[in-house]
Amino acid sequence: MIPDTWLAERTKAIELSGIRKVFELGKSLKDPVNLSIGQPHFDVPEPIKAAVKAALDAGHNGYTVTQGIAELRDRLAADARARFPGHPDRDVLVTSGTSGGLLLALMATVNPGDEVITPDPYFVAYPHIITLAGGRMVPVDAYPDFALDPDRVAAAITPRTKAILLSTPSNPTGAVVRPDALNALARLARDRGVVLISDEIYRAFHYDEPADTPAAYDENVVVVEGFGKAYGMTGWRLGWVHGPRRLLAELAKLQQFTYVCAPAPFQHAAATALDHDVSGIVAGYRRKRDLLAGGLKGRYEFVTPGGAFYLFPKAPWGTGTEFVTEAIRNNLLVIPGSTFSRRDTHFRISYAAADETLHRGIDILNRLADRA
Repeated sequence: MIPDTWLAERTKAIELSGIRKVFELGKSLKDPVNLSIGQPHFDVPEPIKAAVKAALDAGHNGYTVTQGIAELRDRLAADARARFPGHPDRDVLVTSGTSGGLLLALMATVNPGDEVITPDPYFVAYPHIITLAGGRMVPVDAYPDFALDPDRVAAAITPRTKAILLSTPSNPTGAVVRPDALNALARLARDRGVVLISDEIYRAFHYDEPADTPAAYDENVVVVEGFGKAYGMTGWRLGWVHGPRRLLAELAKLQQFTYVCAPAPFQHAAATALDHDVSGIVAGYRRKRDLLAGGLKGRYEFVTPGGAFYLFPKAPWGTGTEFVTEAIRNNLLVIPGSTFSRRDTHFRISYAAADETLHRGIDILNRLADRA
């Protein structure tokens, strides 16, 4: 038994996530209906798998330059130039996953004691990566419709505020921040001297409106993106950050002495991924969203998500945790909303699953709702 004095204070502030706890509970179930996991249910497309095999066979198995291989960075930089023609200072860094990019962005900008504003509900990692960077998370309530209100964000800014961290489309709600709100947030951050970091891992998954970003409204917005969700390659740990050149240089410096570089063979395959059309995948997930929302309509209170692949309903009875505990007893794995929020009123459903699994989940959820 090691003494408590061996452990850094930052570790004591971080608990096992509610998602992992559900995974552990799920191990005891026989053939559970799993609507908990936040990753695509499809395999990596064959051309991309062929590209990584070719990279392995070609010997691309060593370190790369910290910033990422030229072939991939050039493609990503060209994409950034095309999307943001008025941002000549925007640079690109290939990272070890989107989470790696987010942590680097916070480590490069947040000093101990600085405040980071983020909407509530928030991605499960946000409180903890902010803690790792030495900051303090300041949640801004986005209930009941999860539409981020720039006025609420403005009211939360103090002299200690260093950054605003948002996710659009959102995990866990699937909410998409409106263009007018993105514009207002970008202007607010610029006017108040605050870093705006936009987590856009689900950029491909916009169902009702074209994708938008706060970077469209201000050149200093830092955007973090990734390959994992759109191409089913979450385990490849490959993302990228784009933003002001001087800040990106600091992120690269931190990556050099932490992650070193993103996985080499996957970087070589990622250029092939960029040529792969994911519109059919996105259309399939839009259909799954409609299937799930239609199946629960009338029994659950929820906001139809505009993106990602999550639904965040209000528990029809009890707390979110109590409801999820009963769902697990009925062989259904979903995640309590308290994992993503200061509130314990909702729960998250992932519809990244086969239709048969979704139908089984809908049946169980509707039976549970009838107990109210």
